[in-house]
Amino acid sequence: MAHDLSLAQSHAFHLCNDLMVPITLFKSGDEFGVLPSDELDDEDDLEIVHEYFPRGSH
Repeated sequence: MAHDLSLAQSHAFHLCNDLMVPITLFKSGDEFGVLPSDELDDEDDLEIVHEYFPRGSH
């Protein structure tokens, strides 16, 4: 988790292109985090900020 949005955005972008899977950037409380999109559950109490897709997949 990170408090800096630009740092979390950078991690999400690079992670999605390294793993070649969609990555979701989310906010929980006052922190930002990233996870592969398929690991998030509808029951998770997270504010979705953005979903990143690997280059060439969208």
